[in-house]
Amino acid sequence: MAYTRGDSKQIIVGAAAMFVSSTAEFDPTNAEPALPDFVAGTTYRDTLQDASVVRNVGYTMNGLELQFQPDFGEVQVDQLLDVAKLYKQGMQVNLATAFAEATLENLLVAIAAPVNDLSENVRMDNPLESGTTNFADVLELSSGEIGECPVERGLIAVGPGTGDCEAGSSIERIYVAYRALSIENVTVSAKRDEASMFEVSFRLLPANNGSYGKIVDRLVPASS
Repeated sequence: MAYTRGDSKQIIVGAAAMFVSSTAEFDPTNAEPALPDFVAGTTYRDTLQDASVVRNVGYTMNGLELQFQPDFGEVQVDQLLDVAKLYKQGMQVNLATAFAEATLENLLVAIAAPVNDLSENVRMDNPLESGTTNFADVLELSSGEIGECPVERGLIAVGPGTGDCEAGSSIERIYVAYRALSIENVTVSAKRDEASMFEVSFRLLPANNGSYGKIVDRLVPASS
């Protein structure tokens, strides 16, 4: 076989659309909440857009970054100056992105707050004008309680995939995280020369089957 330098079709360029679960994490052992099935001739991004179990976070900044951090222990022996053996003793997976749409719904996810902390269309008295009322969305900035369980949510991102597809078809790469917790500091700002956005880092935890999630490359044939 003749030598080839590589295949440019395997290079991925482009952003992904990100969705977050509306209520809880994705549990592969009991399918709660259940994810929608693939629809022939339809990208999964369009399928998720109409699904009730997830919500599109809208615009993101700097794409998404999935980082795997294995932790290895060392075995040293007298006869070698370097280690004789490495063994895996830990694993950590993180997903980072930035929500460019500074909505209260996205802030709720970024600060890992429970759904009940966000109230929509609440009737509130205007403190500056007596006798008038307004309706507003309110995010309660609660400190939480001792022993309170951290909020885990499911994440899905759909972006471009690798490979060559037939005319009219497309290839998409789907990232699914079963249990995602926001663990880093989140800054909320209002600046004259910068857009307000929420940089968020999610720590992924394995489900009962030991899996953090899945990465799927899917061919979407052209609809007939």
